[in-house]
Amino acid sequence: MKTDDAKGTVIDASGLILGRMASMVAKRLLQGESIIIVNAEKAILSGRRLSRVKEAKAFLDIGHPGKGPLHPRRPDQIVRKSVRGMLPRRQPKGANALRLLRVFLGVPPELRTAPLQTIPAAHAGKLKCPYITVEELAKQIGFKPMGEWNVKRNEGSVN
Repeated sequence: MKTDDAKGTVIDASGLILGRMASMVAKRLLQGESIIIVNAEKAILSGRRLSRVKEAKAFLDIGHPGKGPLHPRRPDQIVRKSVRGMLPRRQPKGANALRLLRVFLGVPPELRTAPLQTIPAAHAGKLKCPYITVEELAKQIGFKPMGEWNVKRNEGSVN
């Protein structure tokens, strides 16, 4: 179910386990399919909240702040980097596959009418352990939402 060749397949990441979704998306990207992931902040990481946050903060300490490696804190960039890690990005086929990927926070206005797909094999309903969303993890490691995405999230607040 493609929307059209110019846009590609739109996948809703809400309630999907990040690693499973990323591996399936990477496989489809290598086959030449253009993929757009929406609601990236609602993807799920399995494991206890405190241990996941502790691991992420320890990972952020690696490297030099100005020279790198630079680590993403935005939920859409965390999801993009997870998919990138499953692609042979230093080879031409992996670099071309990564160019076919788009990741968004929420659903952009131009994709609201597009049919959203999900990946049943990556659904979090199978989990029997605690989990944390990518949005919660991002906030814990220093993501500060701003702009249109923040306005959408805080509808109705007076300030």
